[in-house]
Amino acid sequence: MSDAVRREDKEPRRRRGASRSYATDRIEVVWEPRLCVHVGECFQRLPEVFDPWQRPWVRPEAADPDLLAEVVMRCPSGALHFRRLDDGPQEEDLIGDEVELVALTDGPMQVRGHAKLVDANGETIREDTRMVVCRCGSSLTKPLCDGTHRVIGFTDPPR
Repeated sequence: MSDAVRREDKEPRRRRGASRSYATDRIEVVWEPRLCVHVGECFQRLPEVFDPWQRPWVRPEAADPDLLAEVVMRCPSGALHFRRLDDGPQEEDLIGDEVELVALTDGPMQVRGHAKLVDANGETIREDTRMVVCRCGSSLTKPLCDGTHRVIGFTDPPR
């Protein structure tokens, strides 16, 4: 393992279970940096709230909670979640019963729906409504994706 990778794993934002919360009186957004694969759904769809070049990078007061919740649910990795603090619907109530697997072009397998990922011993790795699973084989957080597919130039085989 390279020194750069070892240093990166020691960053507080990379530690398992590290999360940040951003809230108004109507909605709370929680970000788990270790799960983020930087697809950019958040800042491309709602740049007035999500700006990775600003601190804090999430400003939930800048958008209507319904729109903010809709954009958070587009986060493919599950790094972003929300909790309504008003009468709005909670995230878990908006997820259907079906589990859907989507092979993202030249990237990971996205899992959508109430799903539990377990290891060979039956231990739960992650239970969530959204996650991305490595398809390139090079992720340092296998079986979850860490975005390494972009670095190594992973591409889907021809059909």
